[in-house]
Amino acid sequence: MNKAVNDGVWSGSWVAERLGVRLEGDDELTGMLGLALRRNPKRAHLLVSNVLGKHVPQSPSVVYGAGFALGRRVRELLGAQEAARAVVLGYAETATGLGHSVADGVGLAPYLHSTRRPVAGVARAGGFEESHSHATSHLLLPEDPALLVGDGPLVLVDDEFSTGNTVLNTVRDLHERYPRRRYVVVALVDMRSAADAGRLAEFAGEIGARVDLVAAATGTVRLPEGVLEKGQELVARYEAESAGAGGLSSAPPSGPIAQFPAPPNSGAAAEADREGNAPGSGLAVEAGREGSAPGSGFAIEAGREGNPPSSGFAAEADREGNPPSSGLAVEAGREGNPPGARGTARQAPTGPHPEDARTHPHITRIDLHWPPGLPDGGRHGFTPAHRSHLEDALPAMTARLAETLPKSARRVLVLGFEELMYAPLRLARELEQIADGVEVRYSTTTRSPVLAVDDPGYAIRTRLVFPAHDTPADGPGERYAYNVAGAGFDAVIAVVDSVADTPELHAPDGLLARLSAHAPQVLLAVVPSYVPGPLALPERHPMLPEPLRGPAFSSYAPEEVGWLLQDLSDVTLEAPTEEREEAIQSGGAHYAESLPVEYQPSEQYQELFQTALAESAARLAQAAGAVTEIVLAERSPRPVLVSLARAGTPVGVLMRRWAQFRHGLELPHYAVSIVRGRGIDANALRWLAAHHDPRDVVFVDGWTGKGAITRELTAAIREFEASDGITGFDPEIAVLADPGSCVRTYGTREDYLIPSACLNSTVSGLISRTVLRADLVGPNDYHGAKFYRELAGADVSVAFLDAVSARFAEVVDAVDATAKELLSGDREPTWEGWAAVERISEEYGIHDVNLVKPGVGETTRVLLRRVPWKILARVGAGADLDHVRLLAEQRGVPVEEVAELPYTCVGLIHPKYTRGATGADGRAVNL
Repeated sequence: MNKAVNDGVWSGSWVAERLGVRLEGDDELTGMLGLALRRNPKRAHLLVSNVLGKHVPQSPSVVYGAGFALGRRVRELLGAQEAARAVVLGYAETATGLGHSVADGVGLAPYLHSTRRPVAGVARAGGFEESHSHATSHLLLPEDPALLVGDGPLVLVDDEFSTGNTVLNTVRDLHERYPRRRYVVVALVDMRSAADAGRLAEFAGEIGARVDLVAAATGTVRLPEGVLEKGQELVARYEAESAGAGGLSSAPPSGPIAQFPAPPNSGAAAEADREGNAPGSGLAVEAGREGSAPGSGFAIEAGREGNPPSSGFAAEADREGNPPSSGLAVEAGREGNPPGARGTARQAPTGPHPEDARTHPHITRIDLHWPPGLPDGGRHGFTPAHRSHLEDALPAMTARLAETLPKSARRVLVLGFEELMYAPLRLARELEQIADGVEVRYSTTTRSPVLAVDDPGYAIRTRLVFPAHDTPADGPGERYAYNVAGAGFDAVIAVVDSVADTPELHAPDGLLARLSAHAPQVLLAVVPSYVPGPLALPERHPMLPEPLRGPAFSSYAPEEVGWLLQDLSDVTLEAPTEEREEAIQSGGAHYAESLPVEYQPSEQYQELFQTALAESAARLAQAAGAVTEIVLAERSPRPVLVSLARAGTPVGVLMRRWAQFRHGLELPHYAVSIVRGRGIDANALRWLAAHHDPRDVVFVDGWTGKGAITRELTAAIREFEASDGITGFDPEIAVLADPGSCVRTYGTREDYLIPSACLNSTVSGLISRTVLRADLVGPNDYHGAKFYRELAGADVSVAFLDAVSARFAEVVDAVDATAKELLSGDREPTWEGWAAVERISEEYGIHDVNLVKPGVGETTRVLLRRVPWKILARVGAGADLDHVRLLAEQRGVPVEEVAELPYTCVGLIHPKYTRGATGADGRAVNL
């Protein structure tokens, strides 16, 4: 195995010396890993693998062998019989090839990897978020949904295992849909702390399953005090030196220079999930997949930014214009800048039309004769039969590559493309075996911007920058190839799938042009993107039911809202709170399969509600008016309001009333169900699309917490578009209050009491929260809900709306001023609420963001519906928390005042709930 060394120097020494970071563990650890720096507000450094083949040109036999050997260990652990029943799941983008290699080692296991690319016509069988994600994360799109249904072992493969948060959250989400008895987590390196290591066994006990871990190397990272600040200072200094050295100058700058990710708001790499950067900030880095503790300065991307082999890198003077080890980071070929120029701004393309670049004299297209019907990878599943088909076809395809290579080529790079890692890897490995006298290396392009420093003690020495060329779902941005420039390759074989064979690939600033500036020969091999045939969708009723309306269903007037739900009022769905919590947290049931017993407020609590309503009615009227004006100005002149039941329904009615009051508009208003982890009601969307233009639909909710429903809706709309081919629905939610900074359309971002959050059905038209259970909701049915007619005597739904609407006239001027200010200001989401939730989850030892409910509204829900552990209240919070303090007192829940809290309050659900954790009277107790 090649060591992570250059000229006898460990490729982590540059960072280690400057930050005081130490790797401790197995003898193999420093041979497998180097270090690099990120420009990131949360984490100072990056672990870089030398055997993954993502960012480092490495021997394909080493890369494939590392994954295959892990697969063999899994097979030994499971035994042949259980291994034959296993399914292997890899993580996109970095572990797609590793996971596939592990599946090969396991033997007969089918393989599936998650993907960030929605595929039209392919329904989502599942999906999950990474623990530090601020954007839609992973989709599961198997051609055969039954792939995930069996009870055999599920083998999850990632490149590294740092805290374990992401893997545990993934297993939790998948276990909820497809429960099984055994899981195996596989990684190249296990870098968990002792505290994190114990959580795996604890988690297995929670879900009643066995969870094993297999890793090639084990260790930990020692971080000194102040490592984050020191790292930020170091990055800032290099950035300043780079700018001072001439930045965009056409003359090579002198002195050490570092190449940084694109500047903020450049649109580069809008995958702001793994590093905690807001989407669109240009700082999105695909790292820390296992979720290091917020603020720790520790980002593990084990294997993403690997190190060049000792024999592979030379900063050749004739190629880069700089002497070896000059400290000059090469961002080669960018916009015609000379080698070494920083080049952080993309100029408009000039010269020949991008299509003409297909005839570039240094680019040769190779027809691999890829077998028809053979998947290009595991995005939709890869079966043992597919594996056999590939093995039969590999020799002939590789022979075509070898025949096309120039006879003089002695050093060749096979360069894969983002998630397309396995097919290029297998081609490279076969080429390595048949091409006598040719040194073959393998790596792939990536979305991750990383600092490059041309020093033997640093893992990322050069980078190529080029525009995305596969029309990504998250929008255009920059992509990167690391340690390719200056590596002395005589030829580069770029392997992409057909979706990525676009004009952008062949443009003057595209990947092929970048490569041709650094290798005498560039060859292009295109693998057909596999798309499963049309799904056999169940027959649907030709006519979906019309919406339910009051007074037959709900206490609202019929024109106020139509409910796209089915009436389950005659079904017993309520269960004691303690039993529901135990079932939900153990993975035995989904929260939407039952209902909590409706809270009956005491006389004292009802008085608090009336006082809060009187004091906040004008403030609510102003927020409702402002968000409605923004919708009318930006979204549609005649919007169709679609509330997310049930918290969104009163807000939707208020928005409808404001449009009628101020503009004389009679806007259609409906309520639909959305369920975390299950998505939005697809039949409701079908009804809406049949009766309205989807482009006019505006989804409405009451408030944002950490933004989970915002992300759920985005993923669900993508899935719906892919499955039904119906486009036009905009997943952007309009809310009364956005304290989590998760949306652009809101009336306020203050976290204050919205009185409708104080109660349940009695302020929401006497409608329960929505229900989704397989024995009650069929494929042709809307999600369900109950109408609590028996609670009519306590109903304040219409009184709440009337109290707020009565203040419309007095807030007109304030609404106009607020709407004008918001429309002209910066309303881009910062997702600071999600970051705060992650921090709280770690600080309080919860390790599950789903158990942290931020904001006044979400905290109230915790106290009314769940088993609360404690309440965090911002120091100085006043009357907005009177009802919270009363509920907490009634339930025996401690209220802890916190000085630095971005929300007025945060509710924590009991993190280690069992029925005994609440005592005989149902009152919460401390751990």
